[in-house]
Amino acid sequence: MNATSALMDSIYRHQRHFYDFTRKYYLLGRDRLIAELAPPEGGIVLEIGCGTGRNLIKAAKRYPHALFYGLDISAEMLMTAHTEIKRAGLEDRVKVAQADAADFDAAALFNRAAFDRVFFSYSLSMIPDWEGALARGYAVTAEGGRLVIVDFGEQKRLPRWFRRLLTWWLTLFHVAPRAELGPALEELGSAELKPLHGDYARLAEVPRDLRSQVAT
Repeated sequence: MNATSALMDSIYRHQRHFYDFTRKYYLLGRDRLIAELAPPEGGIVLEIGCGTGRNLIKAAKRYPHALFYGLDISAEMLMTAHTEIKRAGLEDRVKVAQADAADFDAAALFNRAAFDRVFFSYSLSMIPDWEGALARGYAVTAEGGRLVIVDFGEQKRLPRWFRRLLTWWLTLFHVAPRAELGPALEELGSAELKPLHGDYARLAEVPRDLRSQVAT
């Protein structure tokens, strides 16, 4: 698709085969996000930056009354997602497609213009235009719905050596915690930002107010 797509494919071409096994040890808060999604009966959920489909599959099993969609810029990761979704027997309820998180047409991809829940799970820290992706995610959140995010925090309560080591590790994968996430969320609406594990990670939620006016 573009340079970002090529970069992500180069990073995950081989890693996708063991990605979920390794990431469970330091992508903390993902299961808590899924537990708090709570889509309505017959609800529609979108994950932006769905990767291997791990979160979508877990969420679909937890909420059998909802439909799930995911998009990712990496064709390599989506190959794994398609395989895992099929293996889980969820092809009828979980659909994924390749797209840019900051510039996608949900109606063209999924024949859906808005979603009851939209979430980012450790993807904003990898998206170059993360603010654009955040705005786009909020724009496709249905009125009365919620945008939910889990991602790296600033680790301010953790030892300096740990922060340095984590920063070095994340840089290898072109990951950068977004220190300005809080202010960016406040620009969208009434945001709730909760630190997890000494601010190792952050769980955020922005309700889509019925009066919100965000250009799509």
